[in-house]
Amino acid sequence: MSHLTIFPVQGVGEVGDGDDLVTLFLDALTAHGDELRANDVVIVTSKVVSKAEGRVVPVDETEAGREALIAQESVRVLRRRGPLRITETTHGFVNANAGIDYSNTAAGTAVLLPVDPDRSARRFRAEIGRRTALEVGVIITDTFGRTWRNGVTDVAIGVAGVRPILDLRGTTDGHGRMLEVTEVAIVDEIAGAANLVLAKDAQTPFAVVRGLNPLFFGEGSVVGDVVRSANGDLFR
Repeated sequence: MSHLTIFPVQGVGEVGDGDDLVTLFLDALTAHGDELRANDVVIVTSKVVSKAEGRVVPVDETEAGREALIAQESVRVLRRRGPLRITETTHGFVNANAGIDYSNTAAGTAVLLPVDPDRSARRFRAEIGRRTALEVGVIITDTFGRTWRNGVTDVAIGVAGVRPILDLRGTTDGHGRMLEVTEVAIVDEIAGAANLVLAKDAQTPFAVVRGLNPLFFGEGSVVGDVVRSANGDLFR
């Protein structure tokens, strides 16, 4: 891999229920004189997936109303502090307030996470392949906080065509030592890098990552491969 290129796909308007995200992506890409290439990875923010899939809901803005919506989208609440809830969602994600988002949506509404982000990524990838005859990867991203670290970063919540985890166990480092525990969260690293070009106030819900190592491409899912099971979690 000689170099990595990441660029936003600009000119995408407001997304609504039932909109065709693949058409929006390809049209915006073409309008700016760009083109998709084989082995590109398309980054799709979860908010536009949710909007297109009808996951925008009216919300009671009272504390009790928001609490009820969090409960609806969670299987358990792990921690509470004021209005903040650290929850485990129905997908298995551990995040703040079940990933419910009140930004960049009409007043009195909230955006919920996609029901099945891995499935959404597979459908997007399949449709890209049908229309362009190109093999690409797709990663659906969302913004998460991190335990013991300030600030947020984007992570993958859905993936298709990219290996979620690069397992380096059994290989050797530069000194010939055997690696015993190293598993690299490739999809999260790509998601975090792509977030650098996705301005949250400029309607740029798509980006393209180009030049990734061919070893990064393959099959898997975020829920199946990245989300740590309760048995392997020391903190739940």
